Amino acid sequence: MTVNLAGARVLLTGATGGLGHAMARALHAKGANLVLTGRRTDVLEPLANELGARAIAADLSTADGVQKLLEEAGDVDVLIANAALPGMGQVTDLSVEEIDRNLGVNLRTPIVMARAVVPAMVARGGGHIVFIGSVSGIVASPGAAMYNATKFGLRGFAAALRQDLHPSGVGVSIVEPGFVRDAGMAVEGGLIDNLPRGARTVSPEQVGDAVVRAITKNKGEIVVAPGEFRLASAFGQIAPEMNAKVQRLSGAADMMAKTVGRKN
Repeated sequence: MTVNLAGARVLLTGATGGLGHAMARALHAKGANLVLTGRRTDVLEPLANELGARAIAADLSTADGVQKLLEEAGDVDVLIANAALPGMGQVTDLSVEEIDRNLGVNLRTPIVMARAVVPAMVARGGGHIVFIGSVSGIVASPGAAMYNATKFGLRGFAAALRQDLHPSGVGVSIVEPGFVRDAGMAVEGGLIDNLPRGARTVSPEQVGDAVVRAITKNKGEIVVAPGEFRLASAFGQIAPEMNAKVQRLSGAADMMAKTVGRKN
């Protein structure tokens, strides 16, 4: 079953980031009634005012923060789990607290939120959940073990939950951007500046459009990336060792080292 976004109540996490803005505007253009969440009220409230949305400040790194958000948001037709942390760098350079925080925001929180909204959706016989993953959840890359781990886990959860909910009429999607220009983690962390010459990117608006398409067309998985990037990701799944060799030859480790401000 597909969801008509006109009049649908949509909860979007991570709405204060650039990608969140693009998603919110794309959903608003389809008539969705938005509930926007994020930690920065100075960014969240102007966006909510622009789109006639409801804003709820929330810290999704804590169990209490997640529970409070779920209670305040109430019943929703669509959940979009977009909030995430980058988790870049060598895992030995991350504290246990940083590891727990990445696991919490990137993986635990989307699972817990999905668990909370599913019963009402099933009872109504419809609804949709969108997880915002990454190409980093399809193929591994150097210097991003923690981020890879959370996004691989999210992809597996999304695929299995989609199977579990198939008879109920509730849809589940995962949208996986590649390198996004102008907004998002690649820009905020400086990764976009260290890409190899000629590497193509996608826009935040393309990601927003993909989210809308995932919901209205009930697509299980959408990779938002140029054709050669999608092909490389597919190859990486089939031949991970060869993919790792290609990444080493292409200088992927050096690119990530520059991004995190260290040399391997």
